[in-house]
Amino acid sequence: MKHTRFVELDVHKDQISVAVAESGRGGAVEYLGQIANDPAAISTLRARLARPGTTLSFCYEAGPCGYGLHR
Repeated sequence: MKHTRFVELDVHKDQISVAVAESGRGGAVEYLGQIANDPAAISTLRARLARPGTTLSFCYEAGPCGYGLHR
């Protein structure tokens, strides 16, 4: 069975706040903290959260600071 982890990114100019919600109605939600707003930090986060058999689904608040992340 496939599992999805939902990764929420609150994007600001210099940093990104990160939270993760596990799939399912009763899935746990955890605030992971902040990372730098740069491609290397985002790549490291993705690698840290990846698990075999798990799909990562990223979402962010639409706004001017998230445009670079979207690209």
